[in-house]
Amino acid sequence: MSKEYIIPACSGMKIDAKQGKSITVIDIEGGQVVDFFAEVSGNANEFLSTGVTIDCNESLKLNIGDMIYTNLYRPMMKVLSDDVGEHDLLHPCCRTEMYDFFYHNGKGHPNCFDNINSALERHRAIITPVNLFMHTKIHINGNISVEKPVSKADDKIILKALMDITLGVAACSVSESKCNSGTCSPVKIVID
Repeated sequence: MSKEYIIPACSGMKIDAKQGKSITVIDIEGGQVVDFFAEVSGNANEFLSTGVTIDCNESLKLNIGDMIYTNLYRPMMKVLSDDVGEHDLLHPCCRTEMYDFFYHNGKGHPNCFDNINSALERHRAIITPVNLFMHTKIHINGNISVEKPVSKADDKIILKALMDITLGVAACSVSESKCNSGTCSPVKIVID
């Protein structure tokens, strides 16, 4: 039986996914980044690690068939299908201090760091999620730039849970740059 979740713009949600279930993340309107984080159910000390994922896949990109790994180098999820092919593994969640640094407007600004911590009822010092649909361009000189997402309305990525996990997912709150095409919108998660 499928369960559907709508995460409103600039907010976050906790979602449980059992081993073997598929997790479909849908960009409802197009051009919206999804901060996608997870913990092993019952063990908050083992969690999604983009650094380990880069290390194990030997790639800065996620491809169909790739695994997403935990901080303990165990496969957590597998990429089954992907309409977009552009996701960011480098940037931490947006947070008050990031808004202050770049835009001088952090006070009271919704942010993925607080949204995911609140959803999971934790206070991690930093969260580096898989930023689904985020288009980070890596230039030949090593510089990076955040570009407008290439995802269109109803584009999706499908992952398979390889263990029981608890997701902390946020519809990214950055409207000040090209990150979310200049505006924030809701996203849908389907577990089946």
